Amino acid sequence: GVVPFVALLLLQRRPVAGRALLVTGSGCPGHGLCRSNVQEQTRRQVALLNATAQDLFSLYLKCQGEPFSSETDKLCNPSGIFFPAFRVNRTSERKEVMVAMYKLFAFLNASLGNITRDQEELNPTAKELLDRLHNTTKTTRGLISNLTCLLCKNYNIFQVDVSYGESSKSKSSFKKKQQGCQVLRKYVQVISQAARVLLPHLSPP
Repeated sequence: GVVPFVALLLLQRRPVAGRALLVTGSGCPGHGLCRSNVQEQTRRQVALLNATAQDLFSLYLKCQGEPFSSETDKLCNPSGIFFPAFRVNRTSERKEVMVAMYKLFAFLNASLGNITRDQEELNPTAKELLDRLHNTTKTTRGLISNLTCLLCKNYNIFQVDVSYGESSKSKSSFKKKQQGCQVLRKYVQVISQAARVLLPHLSPP
């Protein structure tokens, strides 16, 4: 079913970057589990993530202290980090957009898990930040589940290979903070683009 499929992908949190492979067939699991309002729910989740991304980044910066607050552009420049390519636009086919979204949010979900783990270690008393990270992760997981349903139901796609970023587990405290900062800054940029591209595809006819 849909839930085991998503769980399987969530378990594959390892630093790997591979070429996307789509597998289609007649055995798409669990599309009957899609809720009747799955498209509207997906639209709301993307809009919510877009609306809260900048606040999450700003709160993250505040909790890391110096030098991140004063040297944000230098330390949080995301140009050197891996992030899934997002080459779709409003004129792209809906199927292509949905697959790109799935890859993006699967990557983001794994990255949020990484950042949350680091912040629980580095800033255990930063309750507002930790709550915001947990809530964003919860929304992202719900979105992945809904995208899985839509891909199965509409396009019979039941497997998407996704790429994950570099693990920060063995890094220094400074490097953990910096990687989180870079990922969240890139997230702010990409979620805005993603919302512009995806929302028209999810609007009611």
